[in-house]
Amino acid sequence: MRVNFFATLRLVVGQKTVDFPLPDGTTARELLAEIAKQYPAMRKEVYDGKGNLYEHIHVFVNGRDVLFLENAIDTPLYGTDTISVFPAIGGG
Repeated sequence: MRVNFFATLRLVVGQKTVDFPLPDGTTARELLAEIAKQYPAMRKEVYDGKGNLYEHIHVFVNGRDVLFLENAIDTPLYGTDTISVFPAIGGG
């Protein structure tokens, strides 16, 4: 699965896009766990002290935030999906 990272998360992984060899049907939750496994510094960026995804981290599947999808963070993903992970972005 090809994942696009933005802003500070891109700095953690060292590139814009990373391929993760996961099977179709892997959930967004499982993908995030794999990302944290391969990039341990990512864990503190996306998870709070209890292992919950920070509210300011957004995972988009085909341009839609998983929070608004039927299965939320447990949405199954497929190799044809466009997956993007964003931290909170501020500015003025």
